[in-house]
Amino acid sequence: MNPTCYGLRFDTPLGVCQVRASDAGVLSVCFDEADCALPANALCREAAGQITAYLAGERNDFDLPLAPQGTPFQQSVWSALLKLPYGATTHYGALAASLGRPTAARAIGAAVGKNPIWLIIPCHRVIGRDGALTGYAGGLPRKRALLDLEAAHATA
Repeated sequence: MNPTCYGLRFDTPLGVCQVRASDAGVLSVCFDEADCALPANALCREAAGQITAYLAGERNDFDLPLAPQGTPFQQSVWSALLKLPYGATTHYGALAASLGRPTAARAIGAAVGKNPIWLIIPCHRVIGRDGALTGYAGGLPRKRALLDLEAAHATA
């Protein structure tokens, strides 16, 4: 049985953000222009408030129940992303090594790319080994903006 899904769209400095949640936790966060015809619940409103504060540089972590849907491998990668400190970056190879899978950088990259909870599960903190920006479902300009935001407030 699928859980009841709630949703909320709100404006941010990076564009329209959409949060979807169940009663158990946040299911997804993305930048999306599509209309969200779902009713909001308290968790959607709380997530929107925390995201707004994060994007304003007023908070550097999130305190929300999460319920991303994915395979056990994807879940392990997303859990590892949650441990990345605010303002820090890593690369796919280092993330693979930290998970005991040093030859699985491509599989790690695929799992990072499937992250349904952008911002909160900080996939934007994963960059190329050479420091170059690599793919981000929200677009590289947003990824750069998020990294710059964190760099500015991590040292402040």
